[in-house]
Amino acid sequence: MLKTRLNISTDKDLAEFIKIYAAENRTTIANIITQYILSIKRRVEGEKIEEILSNPLFNASMIEAQAKLQNGESTWHSYDDVFED
Repeated sequence: MLKTRLNISTDKDLAEFIKIYAAENRTTIANIITQYILSIKRRVEGEKIEEILSNPLFNASMIEAQAKLQNGESTWHSYDDVFED
């Protein structure tokens, strides 16, 4: 998909928050904004994501993953640890 540059302005507090949030979640600010806009677009165009979210197995695995992250059972690895040659 062809990309284009989009400049936005926001409150300084929000800008600092999104920078920290992106770093903590190993993503980029551009990706966060893109995913948010895509979710709005899908809702406007009537695309349904509820089918995936309503799947009992998917829902159970998401709850399990959240619990492991919250209680510290997950082990974090650096990018290099996972993808080193």
